Amino acid sequence: MSGLYTFLMGNVVTFVLVLSLLVFVHEMGHYLVGRWSGIRILAFSVGFGPEIFGFTDRHGTRWKISAIPLGGYVRFFGDEDASSKPDNDQVAAMSEEDRARSFAGAKLWKRAATVAAGPIANFLLAIAIFAVLFSVYGRMIADPVVAEVAPDGAAAAAGILPGDLLVAIDGNKVETFDDVRRYVAIRPSQKIIVTVERGGQKLEVPMVPQRTDRTDQFGNKIELGQIGIITNKEAGNFRLRTYTPLEAVREGVIESAGIVTGTFKYIANIFAGSMRADQLGGPIRVAQASGQMASLGIGAVLQLAATLSVSIGLLNLMPVPVLDGGHLMFYAVEAVRGRPLGSKAQEIAFRIGLAMILTLMVFTTWNDISVSSG
Repeated sequence: MSGLYTFLMGNVVTFVLVLSLLVFVHEMGHYLVGRWSGIRILAFSVGFGPEIFGFTDRHGTRWKISAIPLGGYVRFFGDEDASSKPDNDQVAAMSEEDRARSFAGAKLWKRAATVAAGPIANFLLAIAIFAVLFSVYGRMIADPVVAEVAPDGAAAAAGILPGDLLVAIDGNKVETFDDVRRYVAIRPSQKIIVTVERGGQKLEVPMVPQRTDRTDQFGNKIELGQIGIITNKEAGNFRLRTYTPLEAVREGVIESAGIVTGTFKYIANIFAGSMRADQLGGPIRVAQASGQMASLGIGAVLQLAATLSVSIGLLNLMPVPVLDGGHLMFYAVEAVRGRPLGSKAQEIAFRIGLAMILTLMVFTTWNDISVSSG
């Protein structure tokens, strides 16, 4: 019983709080731009399912917390349900004035802006969180100077020596060893060209990062690429870099962009067969990660929240019906055709999209269970 209580308090509660924040910000993006566009909003919900509690504001919007804390929605006037699928019969029966205030009756650019505002809000939140973390805590960094070379690693086989300065990978400039680590981690078994500076000369050294299974401090297994270099940071020699607010925002943008790039590269690696798909996690693994980060302090929780915020924004931009990206795809088609897709085509697309999302949820949950039981 005490174990269950510890799991709930240490994992689930933190997970629900973090996810609720991210959902609230995402839906607030939709809400604010929708209101600005003159679209009437019927409900703003954090969570799905039965309402736990809520209130109705003077504009007629029902603000509520719902029972299933795995998402949320903004329901606009004229929507059939929480997925923003239009109720065509209701819209057709509206007066011109009411139709103009419905989501389906709004101009195309207003609908597109309202839908895009959700993922954009998530990206902005991530940048803001990273900026705060960099401003308050700074960052422990090390120059990309080789302190030691693992004898059985890719770097040793390629002839890398202690004292070499890594200046670029595949032509991309690197400033810290974290730049090297991020680039290499998502390219196992893929040839890369590392530019090193040695004795005042620059050398281009080809190597292939080894696919490695690592276990973090919490026992989680992570698959990544490694080249077998120990840096000054790992050897215990590093300077704490601090940032001004403007520099911190810039670093927040870079960090968020790195997560986006890494996500796309990982997905490409799955299809190419160079990385396993079991790294894709669902709600169970995210809940566990939430509890693990909570044990490290508020800074770690905020870092996880920023990373998840980017992931949520990116996921919602996928061109899958039901998601924001699917709606934007419909609007692009509408802009080209000069009229929206027919209701039957949209209905079929929504069903396919829902099936795809449910399949992804089942797959990631199965991954979570398999990893936990393993």
